[in-house]
Amino acid sequence: MATDNNFSSTYGGLRQDASLTGMTSTSALESPSNIFTGERDLEDINDDAIDILNKLLEICRDGEYGFTESAEHTKTHGVKSVFLQRADDCRSAAAELQQLIIELGGEPDEGGTASGALHRGWVAVKGTLGGYTDIDMLEECERAEDVALAQYRKALKQNLPQHAKAVVERQAQGTQKNHDQIRDMRNAHKVIS
Repeated sequence: MATDNNFSSTYGGLRQDASLTGMTSTSALESPSNIFTGERDLEDINDDAIDILNKLLEICRDGEYGFTESAEHTKTHGVKSVFLQRADDCRSAAAELQQLIIELGGEPDEGGTASGALHRGWVAVKGTLGGYTDIDMLEECERAEDVALAQYRKALKQNLPQHAKAVVERQAQGTQKNHDQIRDMRNAHKVIS
């Protein structure tokens, strides 16, 4: 290792040149240990992961409430049953995300999203104005699942710890399955009516 002012080194793939930064060889050796610690990187990853998981938690809570609300507005027992099952799935996914957030040292957020609140209001208004048709509720639930899928896909592009990523991938697949089931039910109801 060089001891002059032209000292160059590589830390974590980042090349630092002491002569360019004005650091002496001593400060160049001390500085990287403070900047490039695995602990700090892990903290940043956990903080980011907690934020991402909290956003998904809010989406799950919105889904639970939206499916429950939609079930109250449907006339067909089969549609109501599916909506209630999807609400249970969302509740289970939320509980799983809460546990992950706690494991990563975070605190689960309370409540849902602002857009989720609008969605819940829209479901109630549309149910009243639209005569509580099953097709209206299926269409709204499909739109909500589109939003949830987009959030899961966005989360999967982020830097998550491996065990959290596995949970998010599994939940994203479940959300896709829910979406497809709701879409197929909507299409079937359109043919019948």
